[in-house]
Amino acid sequence: MQNYEWLEEVTIHQLQEKLESGDLTSKELTLLYLRRIAAYDKKINSVLEVNPDALQIAEALDAERKEKGPRSRLHGIPILIKDNIDTFDKMHTSAGSLALKDSFAPKDSFVAEQLRKAGAVIIGKTNMTEWANFMAIGMKNGYSSRGGQVLNPYGPGKFDVGGSSSGSGAAIAANLAAAAVGTETSGSILNPSCKNSLVGIKPTVGLISRSGIIPIAHSQDTAGPMARTVEDAVILLSVLNGMDEQDPITHTNPISELDFTKHLKKDGLKGKRIGIAVNGFIEFLTKEKRKVFEDAMEVLKTTGAEVIDNIEIPSAKLQWSYDVLTYEFKPGLNAYLSRLHSSVPVRTLADVIEFNKQDEAKMLKYGQSVLLESEATSGTLKETKYIETLAFDQYHAKVQGLDFALNKYNLDAIVFPADEGSIISAKAGYPSIAVPAGYTEAGEPVGITFARNAFSEPVLIEAAYAYEQATKFRKPPLLEKE
Repeated sequence: MQNYEWLEEVTIHQLQEKLESGDLTSKELTLLYLRRIAAYDKKINSVLEVNPDALQIAEALDAERKEKGPRSRLHGIPILIKDNIDTFDKMHTSAGSLALKDSFAPKDSFVAEQLRKAGAVIIGKTNMTEWANFMAIGMKNGYSSRGGQVLNPYGPGKFDVGGSSSGSGAAIAANLAAAAVGTETSGSILNPSCKNSLVGIKPTVGLISRSGIIPIAHSQDTAGPMARTVEDAVILLSVLNGMDEQDPITHTNPISELDFTKHLKKDGLKGKRIGIAVNGFIEFLTKEKRKVFEDAMEVLKTTGAEVIDNIEIPSAKLQWSYDVLTYEFKPGLNAYLSRLHSSVPVRTLADVIEFNKQDEAKMLKYGQSVLLESEATSGTLKETKYIETLAFDQYHAKVQGLDFALNKYNLDAIVFPADEGSIISAKAGYPSIAVPAGYTEAGEPVGITFARNAFSEPVLIEAAYAYEQATKFRKPPLLEKE
């Protein structure tokens, strides 16, 4: 039996080489990852459940490879997905809530369909911040009543794991699968990616369908890849991209190409104008993390990019609210819950709130003030405050936000320290890519984020890949077995 330690930091390309040569089968690979999960995950609690059919799926894909060849670069590759993404199989979809602990989705989400079509092995579901961190003020990143607390593999119990795609971040940092799918409404891919030294791609809203994903807000929600390298994240992004009749926003996608890997250019920063956003963002970092960011920016200047320091973003110090999410959550969640099997005990947000009250010690460790706030809305999206806040957010995130800076300085991309610009990109519906940028003396990861306007993923991929190849900051965490 092969030793699973060799999986550490292995890439999808390297795995495919072994699968193609016959040195390894997908069934063997899947078993190796399952053994790593068993050996290491008790310390970080990132994987909520594994797919009971994973080994048989992998075996079937091995047989198909022999007969027909691989379907894609993901053929036979184990992928983890977040627990708010529907799969029509023997795994639950619960968003970390005990209210949905016995819920099986009626059908695959679009994301799961795309993964299966590509021949990926969905090896399991990852733990997450309950209801994607839209439940209570002060809820700890990575906590859910169903799954417990996810810990950062770089410092379990010492460093924040980030949220709400906490399990996806911790699991991939710990090399428990080739890559993972997370979801983001506001920072939930970028934040755990920065905190776990990963590459996280938060796509333009509309690049990837949200059908079959437990929602927060239709104006901001998206799924996206989380991986150890830009290349692996881009391979996964290429599979997830696509139009879906069940999600009309995907028909705004002008990108006809399905393979983003052609934008993996080592000189992708050469000649690009990159603006550095500091004022209104770096203040939130500790002195040591600021130094890591500043050092990373010095490296950026050696890549052939034209760097413009301290760019102005008018909305940088704006006090943003989450009011749009409060109004959109109720109708979105009610629609999702209404389609679940009759055996599921909750059909509405009001039912979830009442269910949680049945055992407050177990289900309401941090309360449910955010759920109550959303339930107090009409659920019709007719409120004046909702419409006005939505318009306010769009204007300040775009016209007085990213668009302003991109146009004023004629920029190809903007760089933010860590994930500090994520709220602006989220409210604009614009794409961002987080990339490792170094570590503090204590070993805590620090990242940076490249951002641009809608459907500019190709440009961001070129910039992020060139930066990664010039720095190669990422290093794996030192893990302890149970």
